Amino acid sequence: MSLNEGRFRINDLMRADDEVLAASRGGIVAIGNFDGVHLGHQVVLRTATTLAIQNATALPTIAMTFEPHPRTVFKPDAPVFRLTPVDVKARLSHALGLTGLVVVPFDRAFSQMSAAAFVEDILIGRLGASHVVVGYDFHFGKGREGSPEFLMAMGKERGFGVSIVPAQRTDKGDLVFSSSTTREYLTKGNVKAANDILGYRYFVSGEVIHGEKRGRDLGYPTANMALAPDSQLKHGIYAVEMQVDGVVHQGVASFGRRPTFDNGAPLLETFLFGFSGDLYGKTVEVIFTKFLRGEEKFDGLDALIAQMDIDSENAKAALAAAPPLSEIDRALRTSC
Repeated sequence: MSLNEGRFRINDLMRADDEVLAASRGGIVAIGNFDGVHLGHQVVLRTATTLAIQNATALPTIAMTFEPHPRTVFKPDAPVFRLTPVDVKARLSHALGLTGLVVVPFDRAFSQMSAAAFVEDILIGRLGASHVVVGYDFHFGKGREGSPEFLMAMGKERGFGVSIVPAQRTDKGDLVFSSSTTREYLTKGNVKAANDILGYRYFVSGEVIHGEKRGRDLGYPTANMALAPDSQLKHGIYAVEMQVDGVVHQGVASFGRRPTFDNGAPLLETFLFGFSGDLYGKTVEVIFTKFLRGEEKFDGLDALIAQMDIDSENAKAALAAAPPLSEIDRALRTSC
């Protein structure tokens, strides 16, 4: 089921008409890029839902985000490794209990909007926000002139509430949850550390496509996905799960260029244990639990198959030893 077919709504702020936005007006708006929707972002979003629960009129709770990522707009030759494209961001917002996601198209023209105009035209004019929630480091408007303090002042002047969420750290207090740190961990293959920041198991979503079908001949038929060009996930072998039509299957996946064969474009190839069926054309989610080893080139098929046997056993062991699912993991598995 599409999120837009249920209670949750995804709206393009600049294209939606007043009737479409009516369900979002007067609500509590949590603003941020939210790439990753990590544990720090989750506090911002949960603050919005908590405020709504405390309000007897059950106000709508809206996550406002910006697409594409501003850094990609200003540096198109070096696009940001996106942790959560907008469809995944919507899935996570829904799992956290929000009632909608508002997408603000970001381009160079929009970047020239003043902070005051953003408040007047968008927060008040388009959304009629009754309360706004942002993180401690949120800046907006031309030249990042709008600060949390500026937003607080505007709220007092224009009659809407503002909550500023402080930096969120690990239990040890030595690390602020951040998207950039999560990206760094994933580029190094440290899935556990990335998942600890995210508060759920990192996953990618996409359509299963046709490949060279070599896996069938090797005894390891795979479901193939092309990840986004900006993906910097470390090439190698992973213990994974795949969610298909609401059902989760365990497996082992290879992400990389297949140096034993063609050294081609990066591809995510997933073998599911004990699964038989046609997945072509289906949109699935591949959920990462552990990085097992780096990508290697083998001298022959026998050596490759022997290693694939070992990888499968290692993946099964890693999945069996994985920590319990988080609340968000569980919600994601029931919100398809």
